[in-house]
Amino acid sequence: MVADLKLDTAALDVQLDDFLATWDGSAELRELFANPAVAATQKIAILDKLNARLGLRKELRNLLAVLIHNDRIGQVHEVVQAYRAELQERMGIRQVEIVTARALSEKDRGGMVAGIGKLARARIQASFSLDASILGGAVVRIGSTVYDGSVRGRLERLKAALIAG
Repeated sequence: MVADLKLDTAALDVQLDDFLATWDGSAELRELFANPAVAATQKIAILDKLNARLGLRKELRNLLAVLIHNDRIGQVHEVVQAYRAELQERMGIRQVEIVTARALSEKDRGGMVAGIGKLARARIQASFSLDASILGGAVVRIGSTVYDGSVRGRLERLKAALIAG
């Protein structure tokens, strides 16, 4: 069946986190995989021993083996980040960075996320941060587009208009 060929992305995401936790937690493992004196076949055998403990999906094990074979396992975090970004893009989820001058309540965050979702015409995954220097309002980044609704931004635009006029 075609449905059987679909990748369980939720399970894969958990396994990616498990592997990354193991990777980040073991300097010896990272050093071994970075060592050019150890053959790729030996590194893959070590991966398979590690896999016996982690129980990784075949697709993830094969991806890691390809990274090892091409001497790119050191970039595993970047590969996982790119995979997750591509997956979110295909699912119609946009990453949004929201900077505010003060902490927002959950209700305010929810309202802001809903409004930005309408603006972006997509489901969004928002990350919030604080920056008191914007004085008030918010700065929203969706991809490479920035919406500056901060008090500081308004003052700077007003200053530029006064100087130009």
